[in-house]
Amino acid sequence: MIIQLFFERSEKAIESVSRKYENLCKSISYRIVRNEQDVEECLNDAYLAAWNTIPPQCPNPLSAYVCKLVRNISIKRYRRNTATKRNTYYDMALDEISECLIGRERTEESLDEKEITECINRFLDTLEQIDRVIFVKRYWFCNEIKEIANEVGESSNYVNVHLHRVKTKLRNHMITEGYL
Repeated sequence: MIIQLFFERSEKAIESVSRKYENLCKSISYRIVRNEQDVEECLNDAYLAAWNTIPPQCPNPLSAYVCKLVRNISIKRYRRNTATKRNTYYDMALDEISECLIGRERTEESLDEKEITECINRFLDTLEQIDRVIFVKRYWFCNEIKEIANEVGESSNYVNVHLHRVKTKLRNHMITEGYL
């Protein structure tokens, strides 16, 4: 229904997206930029991006599309805000996973984003549900270890151990796929 509002170019489309996904989008953005004003600007930019891309895009599910827009815009804002300094929280999460994704002879810029995404999705399909949930919450939604532990009903140590094992499996998968 919301998609139809976009195709009709009704301003109610933005209102509906905001009403339905605002809390989720705010939590994603805040975990990255850690600033309420930046979060609001990122959400507004994401809603505008949705307006400008739907149509021709017809995303299914809309929630994932909007979350991806918010996340990407928030990452750009984060990079702009921290060009000369480090935000240890978000950088730490990126550092944890980067060693599994990029070999010494390859740079981030040389990797095809779609190719890497498909490779990681294939990898995620091989994981047990608990490991997939922990991985996605940590590296996509940027949840803190304690948050993840509370959400999955386990200890922080349990989450850390599982993340370590999943990162090892991911590294091996990336080697097998020829990325490392």
